[in-house]
Amino acid sequence: MSPRSRLSLPGLVLLLAGSGMLHLARPRSYRTMVPMPLARWRSQLVAVSGIAEMACALLLGMRKTRRFGAYASASLLIAVFPANVHAALHGGYRGAAFPANSPAAAWLRLPLQGPLIWWALSFRRPS
Repeated sequence: MSPRSRLSLPGLVLLLAGSGMLHLARPRSYRTMVPMPLARWRSQLVAVSGIAEMACALLLGMRKTRRFGAYASASLLIAVFPANVHAALHGGYRGAAFPANSPAAAWLRLPLQGPLIWWALSFRRPS
C-alpha cells in the first residue's frame, strides 16, 4: 500500500464509521431521505444502512478483508445514491443542522458520490 493510501485509509474508515453511527444516533434526518416507494421501511432502512456503513469501515480497516470492504463500500455508496437524489429534489436533509439542511448542500453532495466510490475502490488492491 502506498504512503498516500496508508494516510487516506483511516479517513475513509472514520467517514464510514462516523456516518454509520450518526444513522443510529440521529436517524430522523436520514429517514427523510428515504425515497417514497420505500417509505414504509424508513426506520429499518436507516438502521440497516448505518450498520452496513460501520461494517464496511471494519472490513476496510482489516488487511485480510480490505478488498471485500472496498467493494462493499462502493456498493453501499451506489445503493444509497437514490436517497441522496431524493434529498436534493426535496429541499435538503430535513431535521439536520445547517448547512446540511439546505437544498444547496443536498445538491452538492451528489457529485461527491463518484469520488467517494473511487476512494473506496482504491483499496481493492492487495496491500
